[in-house]
Amino acid sequence: YNAPHSAGASRGGQDPLTMSLIVAEGICKSWSDKDVLRNVCVTLAPEERVGLVGANGEGKTTLVRILAGLEPATEGTMQLKTDLRIGYLPQDPPALEGTSLKGAMLEVFASLHAIEAQLHELAHQFEGDSGKKQLARYGELLHQFEVDGGYTYRHAVEQVLTGLNFPHEVWDRPLTELSGGQRTRAYLARLLLQKPDVLLLDEPTNHLDYDTVEWLEEWLQHFPGAVVVVSHDRYFLDRATTRTWEIVDATLECYKGNYSAYLTQRAERYLERMRRWEAQQEYINDTEDFIRKHIAGQRSNEAKGRRTLLARFMKTEAIPRPRDRARIAVRFKADGRTGDFVLTLKELQAGYEKGKPLVTVESLDVQRGQRVAIVGPNGCGKTTLVRTALGQLRPLGGMVKLGANVRVGYLSQTHAELSTDLTAVAAVRQVDPSIKEERARGLLGSLLLGEEDAFKKIHQLSGGQRSRVVLARLMLQKANVLVMDEPTNHLDVHSQEVLQDVLSDFDGTILFVSHDRYLIQALATDIWAMHAGAIVALKGDWGRYVAWRDKQMEAQAALAGGGEAAKDARKDDYQRRRVDEKVRRKQANETREAQRRFEEVETLIHALEDKLKALTEGISQASTAGAMDRVTALGDDYAADHAKLRELYAEWERLAQTLEEA
Repeated sequence: YNAPHSAGASRGGQDPLTMSLIVAEGICKSWSDKDVLRNVCVTLAPEERVGLVGANGEGKTTLVRILAGLEPATEGTMQLKTDLRIGYLPQDPPALEGTSLKGAMLEVFASLHAIEAQLHELAHQFEGDSGKKQLARYGELLHQFEVDGGYTYRHAVEQVLTGLNFPHEVWDRPLTELSGGQRTRAYLARLLLQKPDVLLLDEPTNHLDYDTVEWLEEWLQHFPGAVVVVSHDRYFLDRATTRTWEIVDATLECYKGNYSAYLTQRAERYLERMRRWEAQQEYINDTEDFIRKHIAGQRSNEAKGRRTLLARFMKTEAIPRPRDRARIAVRFKADGRTGDFVLTLKELQAGYEKGKPLVTVESLDVQRGQRVAIVGPNGCGKTTLVRTALGQLRPLGGMVKLGANVRVGYLSQTHAELSTDLTAVAAVRQVDPSIKEERARGLLGSLLLGEEDAFKKIHQLSGGQRSRVVLARLMLQKANVLVMDEPTNHLDVHSQEVLQDVLSDFDGTILFVSHDRYLIQALATDIWAMHAGAIVALKGDWGRYVAWRDKQMEAQAALAGGGEAAKDARKDDYQRRRVDEKVRRKQANETREAQRRFEEVETLIHALEDKLKALTEGISQASTAGAMDRVTALGDDYAADHAKLRELYAEWERLAQTLEEA
């Protein structure tokens, strides 16, 4: 495992780090006899946004730790650009040191504090002696202070703490009083303030609510460095990344685009590999048929030659059958038709203390075939509402009524419906003891829970595996209405895809609580938005909810200002900020495109310089040999390529100026 080294760039010899921040080649990692990573090769360019995906246990965190320099590879090389600063957010960050939350953030700017102290000291010296040396030193320090952000760093601290949803009242609290989720956010806040060249983030959206995740997405879009992020939040990956790395079977594949683009490309890549493999098999079968028919006949020599060629092909060129992602092999059909109205809530008060309801519902209903997503901040009463609707909690007031022929299947947030000491097979048979073990195993297998895992105890299974056991139980319960509380919690991306496939195929009614914006966007026909202790029913998906929420925020801002003039001013400010944001995004995109073209032009220049060098040598050799026709032809090629090179130099200088101004 090679240590980082200097990467001096020159036109004469291309260093692999000239265009990249990190170059990793042949990275392997093994634990005992298991390969976690095998021959992984990646490069990370400036401003690149990479989403790292794969099933739990595939080695995502291991690769990130290797890139961060925190874990050695078993084999392979790692090269980092000179003086590269890497920031790493682990899933479970260590406790921060410092007296208070804000104090821990300000420690990031210790060098600025030191400059401030020197400036104050020099300012006092001027009172007695304003010599040239002190004035010159003061000017140098003042310039350094300004360049390093001395006038803006306190505002940056407040901006990040606000964005990550820390109330002002906790800023001066001791770090020891913060909750686990707050400590994780504090670690992330400090990391963002350090502004490293590369951010490596392992599940950064854990413990973040909607607003905070959206703030982080916006922040990352304007972050000038490179980002590699491991996340189960598919919507976040769509908004925050432009490339995708996937680890599967210890190997890594790269895709252009965000998560949704990766899904499309992965399917296309599999089909193309299958076409190649099928063509190969056709060639092998045809060749083997020819050999069998002619090995003992008049064309024996030709058959033996083909056999030799086939053996060589099988050894050096043949490709294995492509492995596709396992897909669910069952349809989850609703058993029986419900009435038109599945659930009716009338003047409902849901909560735990009489007179203090968490949620009040004037009148709402769920109709057959609807897929209703319940959204809102943590602690607003979403789970309480669901449990009240299911009859697990008594209403504080009002009425809950289920429709005709309704059979409810329930998936709780904690999988409390599963007995932890039962095996997966036993948990499935618990619903219907009459079914045989073989059918229970088959049902679990169709939901991608393998033979070995089927006989593990529930407490030994992962969150995704337990969800599949619950789904198998729901199928046996013959539910026609599904009620789910955070169904994708703790699931890896592949498990989320499996669950989404199952639910998309379900032809009954669904009511679900979720923070998973990707699932809501894909599944919901209606949104119940929890707002100020009540519910606002909206037709549509996540995009419809965001539009409604933004209007509410506009209205609140207008009311906070008071008066028509203040309303107009705030509205204008809101619109102006939106326009400014679009301009900033456009400028960032133009800068990234200029950077891409700049690097492309440099590559073309290197290639043309090498070609002109070769042409010069060719002209010299032809001249020595007296081949004047050859000299003339090579001279024409040289003149044409030299003209192209001048154009490329001019474009290179224009792009360099553009990037310098940006």
